[in-house]
Amino acid sequence: MEAANAWLAQDPDAETRAELTALVEAASDGDANAVADLHDRFDSRLQFGTAGLRGRIEAGSNRMNRVLVAQAAAGLAAYLLEQEASPSIVIGYDGRKNSQVFATDTAAIMAGAGVRAIILPRLLPTPVLAFAVRHLDVSAGVMVTASHNPPQDNGYKVYLGGEHHGSQIVSPADAAIAAHIERVAAEGRVQDLPRSTAYDVAPESVLDAYIEATAAVAPAPTGEQLRVVYTAMHGVGWETTNRVLHTAGYPMPTLVADQIQPDPTFRTVSFPNPEEPGALDLSYATAREAGADLIIANDPDADRLAIAIPDASTADGYRRLTGNEVGLLLGWQAAKAAVERAAGDAAPEGVLACSIVSSPALRVVAEAHGLEFRETLTGFKWISRAPGIVFGFEEALGYLVNPTTVRDKDGISAAVAFLGFATAAAQRGEDVAALLAEFSATFGSFGSDQISIRYERLSRIGEVMALLRQTPPAVIAGTKVTSIDDLSGGFEDLPASDVLRLWLDDGTRVMIRPSGTEPKLKIYVDVQSTDGDAAARAASVADRLAVLRGELTALVA
Repeated sequence: MEAANAWLAQDPDAETRAELTALVEAASDGDANAVADLHDRFDSRLQFGTAGLRGRIEAGSNRMNRVLVAQAAAGLAAYLLEQEASPSIVIGYDGRKNSQVFATDTAAIMAGAGVRAIILPRLLPTPVLAFAVRHLDVSAGVMVTASHNPPQDNGYKVYLGGEHHGSQIVSPADAAIAAHIERVAAEGRVQDLPRSTAYDVAPESVLDAYIEATAAVAPAPTGEQLRVVYTAMHGVGWETTNRVLHTAGYPMPTLVADQIQPDPTFRTVSFPNPEEPGALDLSYATAREAGADLIIANDPDADRLAIAIPDASTADGYRRLTGNEVGLLLGWQAAKAAVERAAGDAAPEGVLACSIVSSPALRVVAEAHGLEFRETLTGFKWISRAPGIVFGFEEALGYLVNPTTVRDKDGISAAVAFLGFATAAAQRGEDVAALLAEFSATFGSFGSDQISIRYERLSRIGEVMALLRQTPPAVIAGTKVTSIDDLSGGFEDLPASDVLRLWLDDGTRVMIRPSGTEPKLKIYVDVQSTDGDAAARAASVADRLAVLRGELTALVA
């Protein structure tokens, strides 16, 4: 109650102040649920995790709100001033509730602390902010977004410039920033933080430069073009994507009209994530009507990309490709491009990188083209830092195709890259399904599955991980477990992470880890087959994945 009342005394937001006042009154009247809610809000603080700060927009130190954002901005400013004498920062925001408010608060507090602050001119995609960090040569960047989270959430992504090349924060910077934030929170009220309106608004030339660089990733091949459907998933992707496609020479796609403008309520989807069941239903309906060859979908802040292709065997008439399928096709194209860039007999240069839970097939692609392969922890804050990277991806629909300009996942540049090679293939008489079949014939059949187990009690996740470490399974789905890598103490060149990697006798790989953003345990399964023809391999992979899904779900229940 003391913490809640102290929070009320400094909360500048009328909505969260009224909501917390009602909760405090209910708790004072003996409402057990209200008391439990207060504990959940004030017993801890949001910490910089996989996606920086991210949480529900409500009052409390364990929520996203103007008090927490002010403390975070002041803490980040103190960190930057500790690193250099005259630091600078660029700030972006998407169309979610309070995004512009949080961004403006951040700019004012940065300027008040003596950090040169630049705010993007309007709501724009996350990749534009990531680009701006390098383009403007600033010390850091902040993007206010909760990406594909539910409507009631918002978040705060932090990027570092200079030697970090615009990548998201990693250790030890995250811990140092968190320590400054906690100090700011302990020392006084956010009203006492110095603020200034002496911050700059970035010129339109920043967006123009991003559009020019992104369009250059894959200019439209001369000839007949694909019929494309595009959805922004109620996010901020369309304005920028439209200009990129036009600049690159592609025709106007058919739009999913009800999802094309920013809408913080995400009214047509239950969950604004292209991976979720039902999220692409309107896209499928639009594509059927238009007779589309390809569906391109961005998530709300446009840093992720989903692709769907015609498939007569499905009820919708279209099938969304998995993140691994898209990533492997993009990686294959990147590897071919690296070979083409090599002059004469010179060895191709570059690194293909993916997260430890993404398909191991990218290693096979890299080796086949004489390139290096690098495996990283989950998240683009790690993937983007792979030395010499020319392409990186993670199975959660994230792709980095232009590392010389953006060191983060970028759903717009990835869309252009995919559209470029899909168009070229169509002009040769091949569709995307044929490219996938060619990949399988060239490198073998790979199949992946992801199992998410949600627990009501958050502590159960740690209990399950501890049990798996104490008494690991010897056999899974009738196949011997040959080795187990525990990454909690670091493994080879990977930093420590709460991940278990199990290898089975038939080459199957199983990864088990807690989610970085939700109360879930995630299991990633990868199988492969090189026996028989393409149809037999595909059937073998599918059957094996089905059996493993059942057994692994039971293992961690």
